[in-house]
Amino acid sequence: EVELVESGGGLVQTGGSLRLSCAASGFSFDDYVISWFRQAPGKGREGVACISISHDGNSYYADSVKGRFTTSRDNAKNTVYLQMNNLRPEESAVYYCASANYYGYYGACPLVDYGMDYWGKGTLVTVSS
Repeated sequence: EVELVESGGGLVQTGGSLRLSCAASGFSFDDYVISWFRQAPGKGREGVACISISHDGNSYYADSVKGRFTTSRDNAKNTVYLQMNNLRPEESAVYYCASANYYGYYGACPLVDYGMDYWGKGTLVTVSS
């Protein structure tokens, strides 16, 4: 059974940090790019960060999080991480990870949500002002 499970969300003050994890199982993790999305109440889903397969070693970020968020992957643990620093209240949202087979991305990864193969159920991040 394919599964992506996010964890690490919670309540943090403005300027604080959280590290989210995305644990994968049931598919060839090494062959999949992983993307992070978030969705705040009443808003659309937004791509935050993504990471290519280890062979390519690339990561991409939305402009709004560049310099503050970092994503990494540990293939031995089938896990991807999203380190979020200097969080802002407007970044309160449910954060999701999603995966897509690397084929067709040519070393890159998507910050758009169409074409993703698998999704987690999300973890809630609340940033208090």
